[in-house]
Amino acid sequence: MNISIYRVLSEAGEGGKLVAVFPDANGDLQVRAAEAGAPLSVFVQSASLSEVALRVFTPSKEKGSSDSAAIAALAHLRINLLDVAEVQMGGETLPAQLCGGEWLLRQGVPEVREVELDLSPIGLDARKVWISSLGRPNLVVEVSNLAALDAFSPDAEAISAVNRSTDTTGLVLLTAGGPGRADLSFRAFGPLKGFLEDAASSNMLACAVGVLGASGQLPTDTNLLRAAQRMPGQPARLSVQFGEVGTGVEVWVGGAATPLT
Repeated sequence: MNISIYRVLSEAGEGGKLVAVFPDANGDLQVRAAEAGAPLSVFVQSASLSEVALRVFTPSKEKGSSDSAAIAALAHLRINLLDVAEVQMGGETLPAQLCGGEWLLRQGVPEVREVELDLSPIGLDARKVWISSLGRPNLVVEVSNLAALDAFSPDAEAISAVNRSTDTTGLVLLTAGGPGRADLSFRAFGPLKGFLEDAASSNMLACAVGVLGASGQLPTDTNLLRAAQRMPGQPARLSVQFGEVGTGVEVWVGGAATPLT
């Protein structure tokens, strides 16, 4: 098969997500994705200097859109692209830009509000809780340190119940700092979205960055951040670019894609 495998958003060559990149979208794409042996497969339908059209599949179904898949495809097509491009997939069109050798995708401007909420049912004693949304509202909670973040043990039923009670779809825990000189570390949970914990989540990280902006915690001497996602056994490293837009913060998220074959 004409196929390239990329490790996307990995932490020091470990974790992240494996993506199979196909340079064409011919034949039975579901069969080709199943034979690829990767959790995600992305097929390039068309590509010009500034526009890329993609289709994304898991081994069992068409996924629609995936930032990890888009980053892998953009990295694969790099020599044929400008430093800015538009990515079409799953009925969406996402602006992308090359920044420091990494592709970042525009997530948008999160809508953020602080709420009062008892999180003891999920094992958290949080003083501040926010709802942050980029089309899919998430609870965002800041924990005291990296040890507390790593020690958290998710309960799918308890998280789902809290999400339902707050009309949210996911939970993001974050803290300042992290391994490898990370500016922040986070974990992302979404049992109502069909997964307990995600290994590399651009949308949920963008929601967390929106909270940092709303609470005055973003740095003023740079517009770039490095984020460590801390799913146990599958670490990821993501890059963030942010900027003030009106009363909010516009967020772009992406990272590295390393070819394995």
